[in-house]
Amino acid sequence: MTTLPLHDPAADARPPAEPRRLSRRPRGGDAVFAQSFRAVGASVLVITGGIGLFLAYQSVPTLRHYGLHFLTTRDWNPEADKVGIAAVLVGTIEVALVAMVISFPLALATALYITEYAAPRLRATLVAAVDLMAAVPSIVYGLWGFFLIQPHAAGFALFLQRNLGWFPLFHVGADPHAAVPDMSRYTASAFIGGVTVSMMVMPMACSVMRQVFSETPQGEKEGALALGATRWGMIRTVVLPFGKGGIIGGTMLGLGRALGETIAVLLIISPEFVIKGRILEIGSETVAALIAGQFGEATGIQLSALLTAGLVLFCITLLVNTLAAVVVNRSRSGAQTA
Repeated sequence: MTTLPLHDPAADARPPAEPRRLSRRPRGGDAVFAQSFRAVGASVLVITGGIGLFLAYQSVPTLRHYGLHFLTTRDWNPEADKVGIAAVLVGTIEVALVAMVISFPLALATALYITEYAAPRLRATLVAAVDLMAAVPSIVYGLWGFFLIQPHAAGFALFLQRNLGWFPLFHVGADPHAAVPDMSRYTASAFIGGVTVSMMVMPMACSVMRQVFSETPQGEKEGALALGATRWGMIRTVVLPFGKGGIIGGTMLGLGRALGETIAVLLIISPEFVIKGRILEIGSETVAALIAGQFGEATGIQLSALLTAGLVLFCITLLVNTLAAVVVNRSRSGAQTA
């Protein structure tokens, strides 16, 4: 027997059904969690902005008194009313560049070994060791560089001058071929300070690179190996292109740390307010070391000048770290593949 559906006139009178709207607003514990972390994030921005505003306000007397000549004057002689940070800016860049030249290949090689070559048990140990290096206080690195690295680095600096002294960067105002070389000319230099800072920068850069390399899609790695690539070929064609943003970002984050390092540089470098561009020769100065060394005795316009130097360093470091974060966020790292 065939049955026909009955027509319900009341169904035609009812309005058409509409999809239910789902609320995206967090409730209960999710709301507490979201609001708490929103407050923490906002507090970081407020604190950073407050530091910048404080330094800018304290820099007004210096900028009124010296103007932009504060950035181009090399001398730091408050008694003679000659104060500027041109020399210390150059010294800061020299120390940071030496540190990055040494730390970049070490960080990259360590990150690649941990993610691609190390056994699982060894990998966990190496990750913990690298993280532990980042937790060592600056004063420990400074003492290590002063008592252990400096004697050996001075001998290496002499070797560099003997073989590469024709290059202005490695020239020292002393005779490297003397029967008894004056080793005091090769100590307390920007080179030795950079070597010490490089060991402090390497864990930070390595950690960022390792995290990015570990997110490389496994399918792409296995595909490269299946096509006959060696492990190094797979790393060169898959891992390194995928982690390019992490490499750049980690390096720039390390550069920001190197620019602001204080205690280790203060213990090693002999203060000298001269722009000479010879990293192997004794004497240099950085902005952070200048502030740490003279802040306790500074008063009046000299104190304002130190805070102005801090403002310049704050802006440079903030710019470098911001660029690093942008590069990491815009990289392909973490992208999903089919």
